[in-house]
Amino acid sequence: MAIAKRKLKPVKSADLLPTPAEMERLYRDMLLIRRFEEKAGQMYGMGLIGGFCHLYIGEEAVVVGVMSAVEEGDSIITSYRDHGHMLASGMDPKGVMAELTGRRGGYSKGKGGSMHMFSLEKHFYGGHGIVGAQVPIGTGLAFAHKYKNDGKIAVVFLGDGAMNQGQVAESFNMAELWKLPVLYVIENNKYGMGTSVARSSASKDLYTRGEAFGIPGGQADGMNVLAVKAAAADAIAEIRAGKGPYLLELLTYRYRGHSMSDPAKYRTKDELNRMRQEHDPIDQMKRRLIEEGIADEAKLKDWDRGVKDVITEAAEFAQSSPEPDPKELYSDVYVEA
Repeated sequence: MAIAKRKLKPVKSADLLPTPAEMERLYRDMLLIRRFEEKAGQMYGMGLIGGFCHLYIGEEAVVVGVMSAVEEGDSIITSYRDHGHMLASGMDPKGVMAELTGRRGGYSKGKGGSMHMFSLEKHFYGGHGIVGAQVPIGTGLAFAHKYKNDGKIAVVFLGDGAMNQGQVAESFNMAELWKLPVLYVIENNKYGMGTSVARSSASKDLYTRGEAFGIPGGQADGMNVLAVKAAAADAIAEIRAGKGPYLLELLTYRYRGHSMSDPAKYRTKDELNRMRQEHDPIDQMKRRLIEEGIADEAKLKDWDRGVKDVITEAAEFAQSSPEPDPKELYSDVYVEA
């Protein structure tokens, strides 16, 4: 029996015409993530950041586009490539950078590091180091929203590699069974660690993975922030209408390796250069801002200087913040109830 699908409506040119103020905000939000990640990579190389560090450079349009379509109070959860999600959720760059450097001023008091930061105030629930582990947790957040009948949804970000995890399929089953208000955002950056999607997934269109459970899905250009926002807004409207979960696959690309220790020799330089030159999300928006007369080169440089000042201030705050007291080693392990 054929499965009834709720397909995303095709993105029309009219959907990609936000106001000048919104275009500026989207551009500056992506630029903030880019500059933050560049600084984080630099600080990691200097030995100021320990442990693992997974950078988001190249994928900025995904989280900025999706987050521009959510509402205050919606729950957000993701995996370990999470700095961009924190910043797009409105978390302070100072607190994020301080956590990366293991300082007391960080969002997890310096004890979580790159992969484990949270902010109840911003409804951001991590940052999880186990591949796919955030998906059942995010599904639980959606259950809570439905139980409370508060009109909010959960947005669960996961990578192409996580799509092959068993707990993801189990979560899809429960989400559709109970018609939970959850948007699963598949950040398909073409490589799960060092293995391409073509070598690891029998089904290349990952958004169709929900069909076995009756969950509809759609796919959009994850390198175009306006296309991402339009697709996310359409999917979220369906979810808020009570129609249950949705799978949104966003085709994107990461410029760096899987983590800072990955030289990424499994792909060619030509492939990387082509993506940078032809599909960079920030450059695409930059050209549009200039073409539509919203900003000129001078204004763009001024915005960039302002963003760099914010990042510099965050780095200085992180390095000046004290390290956690050793006496706190076992605190914050459990919730006091």
